[in-house]
Amino acid sequence: MSLRISIVAGEASGDLLAADLMQAIRARVPDVQFEGVAGPLMQAAGCQVLYPAEKLAVMGLVEVLGHLPELLRIRRTLRRRFLARPPDLFIGVDAPDFNLPLERRLKRAGIPTVHYVSPSVWAWRQYRVRKIARSLDLMLTLFPFEADFYRAHQVPVRFVGHPLADRIPEHCQRRAVRLALKLPERGRILALLPGSRRSEVSRLAEPFLRTAQWLRHQLRQDASSRAAEAVLELAEK
Repeated sequence: MSLRISIVAGEASGDLLAADLMQAIRARVPDVQFEGVAGPLMQAAGCQVLYPAEKLAVMGLVEVLGHLPELLRIRRTLRRRFLARPPDLFIGVDAPDFNLPLERRLKRAGIPTVHYVSPSVWAWRQYRVRKIARSLDLMLTLFPFEADFYRAHQVPVRFVGHPLADRIPEHCQRRAVRLALKLPERGRILALLPGSRRSEVSRLAEPFLRTAQWLRHQLRQDASSRAAEAVLELAEK
């Protein structure tokens, strides 16, 4: 019988991480089967979609409370499905508030559980590491210091690296990159990165744009100041 893996990811970044992981697993186990909460990249990688990943892509107290009944219903449905027909392995990709309680119930039932992308317990609310330890059989971290933190708390962990390191060359030719991105060859470029969730973009777009306008004004002032300084230096000679 082929390997069956249940996998749950939320939002675009989780979809990307999960799809890459699925492809790497399939390269080693060609007949593996995936099912779970998936985005378009996971679906293209062969995941049977039980719910779309965008269902979990909520943030902030107000938005979460508004979607809480649906989120709880989805998690209950998944738990019942996985307990009734246990997968060989469960992988929760990020979305710790949704995945960790689900992982805890599945682990209690004897299903091996993996969590991919550590919550920031090393930065705040470190007491959560005890709940994490009860929820999973293996934590996969993007950064080495995270793995050190979990080892210090006797949590099984493996540092796997950040997938963007595989996608972005260590050394880039600026001109080539700008051409590839259809950007001007000269001049300063400001990137606006409000997030991957729709709610993040809708809430952060306005302050991001205001900040960009402020920066543009400041840079113009700086340019004028530098020009004035150069002119005055010449006049004093």
